[in-house]
Amino acid sequence: MQKDAGEQVKPIDPVALRRAFGTFVTGVTVITTRDAEGRPRGMTANSFTSVSLDPPLLLVCIGKGASSYPVFQQSGHFAVNLLHDGQVDVSNLFASKSADKFASVVHDAVHTGAPVLTDCLTWFDCTVHSLVDAGDHAILVGRIQAFGTSPADPLGFCRGRYAQVKDPLPPGWLSSHDMIVGYLIEADGSLLLARDGKGGWVLPSATSRIREGRLPLAGGGELALEPYDTFLYSVFDVADNDPGYLIYRARIARPYGSCGLPEQFCFFPMNQLPFEDIASQEIRAMLRRYVHETERGRFGIYMDSLDGGRVAMVGDTQPWLQSAHS
Repeated sequence: MQKDAGEQVKPIDPVALRRAFGTFVTGVTVITTRDAEGRPRGMTANSFTSVSLDPPLLLVCIGKGASSYPVFQQSGHFAVNLLHDGQVDVSNLFASKSADKFASVVHDAVHTGAPVLTDCLTWFDCTVHSLVDAGDHAILVGRIQAFGTSPADPLGFCRGRYAQVKDPLPPGWLSSHDMIVGYLIEADGSLLLARDGKGGWVLPSATSRIREGRLPLAGGGELALEPYDTFLYSVFDVADNDPGYLIYRARIARPYGSCGLPEQFCFFPMNQLPFEDIASQEIRAMLRRYVHETERGRFGIYMDSLDGGRVAMVGDTQPWLQSAHS
């Protein structure tokens, strides 16, 4: 019904409006970045949505009253980490005023340097496309530079509380994105390899993501890893009909002699790697590059492509490690 020109419009009740907004079921995200000193900063947010596929854009809304707002306002990059249903504690942590939210949460630097939570449902690593003023919030639009996802159940939020979203994956979902996750696990100048059951050696792989600093290995056993020393190292395919590979660098947290690994695992000195017993040409080439870069102390990230691939050098990681511990 149309209002008369002289009739006064009733003010909107912000509490009632908030409750109305809250009936829209959302996921839960942790958005992260680094401040001017390189320290990780993050906060929980559920005002998130996709924007565009071409160019790849997303947005998240940040309250201007949040303590991390000035950092996001000034940073040129950020990451959006969608949480899975086992991460209520992570959501609560990043919604709190804790002085060190990252102390108990394992995170990596993938592309921009923004902290990416190692264990989450899906992550997007972004550069800032634009920042739009919107009342008591700011709309942060990001251009996606890298992303990753998993088949876990999402953490939902509705009417001011967490909600379960139990929905089995549709047939074929993620099938084109299946990846073998391998690890270059280093200890005291040696590298961990696993027997392939055919008289040769392969890189160890994991049965799930790193949890509480421990990596469960395919074939049995687990390793405690240094939480701030795990980095993406290489992404490549070996054949059109095979899954791709994600290779991470990692270091164990204690001397490997005390790890108690099953007999199918063995540490080899860097200068004694059994290249002739590694079947995959791509893995051999990647290992030779790793040995060479380890000697120089300067590493790159290899990304496969139709014209032979690219190596993006990331330099010495030590300054990042110091920032992560600070």
